[in-house]
This record gives sequence, structure tokens and C-alpha cells, in this order.
Amino acid sequence: MADNIEKVYSLLEPLLDGSDIFIVNIKVKPTNNVKVFLDADSGFSIDKASSINRKLYAAMEEAALYPDGDFSLEVSSPGVDEPLGQMRQYKKNVGRKVTITMNDDSEKTGMLREVTDEHVVLEMKGKKPHEKINVEVPFSIIKKTIVQIIF
Repeated sequence: MADNIEKVYSLLEPLLDGSDIFIVNIKVKPTNNVKVFLDADSGFSIDKASSINRKLYAAMEEAALYPDGDFSLEVSSPGVDEPLGQMRQYKKNVGRKVTITMNDDSEKTGMLREVTDEHVVLEMKGKKPHEKINVEVPFSIIKKTIVQIIF
């Protein structure tokens, strides 16, 4: 299974060269269902997904990754409930509201203001009305970060 993920990755990477699209995750189910999760700094549209899907499908067939042709391929962006997994995703979401779950399962919710290699900075409500405080959260204590959708 891991071997197929590596092969899909190696077929996919050249298709993304020169674009702002990046790989978030690749999963292969025992039923040969290949799920590729991509994102882009400028947003990942349905058109981009279908274009990559067609090209990757053809590359997988040409490489005889599944010699019997018994595979399915899904290319999409991660769902809104998926945690951020890469530095590029964190940077792309600066200015958005996030909830961070720490390793001890405590949570902090606030506006993502800054991302460095070591930590993120959240703008949170202070104790006084209308007071805002900046809280630095090291990546080493972050279990997961979910972007909050505001309606």
C-alpha cells in the first residue's frame, strides 16, 4: 500500500510543477481507491481538480500501476473539517478563525495572525471587553488545527 502511495506521489509531482498546487495527502484503500488531496495557495477549484484527475489517471494507466485497471481515482481538496497538515496550509489561512487542539486536549480558538517555523500566533479575546491578546502556540504542543467556517 505504501509503495503505491509513493508511486502515485512520483507520478503526481511532475503534474504540479510550475503551479501553486501542493499535495496535502494521498490515501490508497484496499479496494484500490486512490484519494489524492491537494490544495493551492490561490485556491483549489473544481476545474483544477478535474484537470489533475484526468492527467494523473492517464499517467497511472500508462505506468500500469494497477495492471488490471481495477482502480478508482478521486482528486479533491481536503474537507473543511480536515485538520491543517502542512506549513503552506497554515500560511494560507492567516487571517482566518481557527481552533487549535493541544496535546493535552485543551483548545484555543482565535484569529490566526502569524505563522513561523516554530509556532503560530493566535489573536484571542482578552479578559476585558473588546480586549485582544496575542498568544504564541508552539507547533510542538499542537495536536490539530481546524479552520472555523463563519456563516
